[in-house]
Amino acid sequence: MGVWMRMSDFAYPAVNLVHLAGLVLLVGSMLILDLRLLGVARRLPLTEVSSLLTPLAVVGLVLLLLSGVLLFSADAGPLLNNPLLPFKLGFILLGIVNALLFRAIWSPRLSLWDHAAPVIGRMQAAASLLLWIAAATCGRLLAYV
Repeated sequence: MGVWMRMSDFAYPAVNLVHLAGLVLLVGSMLILDLRLLGVARRLPLTEVSSLLTPLAVVGLVLLLLSGVLLFSADAGPLLNNPLLPFKLGFILLGIVNALLFRAIWSPRLSLWDHAAPVIGRMQAAASLLLWIAAATCGRLLAYV
């Protein structure tokens, strides 16, 4: 797989575009959803915002994970020695765990957030924003470290 990614004239750029599309879907959706969870645009019902954006974020995450494996295979040796890779992977893992915990804890009560958002839930939303932006930043900087 790594040889194909390195040798093909179109594979790496095409997979990189898929990775970028996944990043836009995930981070864009999470940015809007997390800001809404933090209280921005309260006139929009949170359950509707969540039901619209969560599937887009999941599609983005799946695209990122699949394309990320392919991109990694093209440069596995140097990437394994890159000091930012463990941080990127850690931020991704923490972002996924945070999202799963958030869904498990708050999904049944999400409609109540339109009136009073729990402090711990808002802290999870803020953490989500920071984790996904940190993962994206580390991923971008991998090429320069």
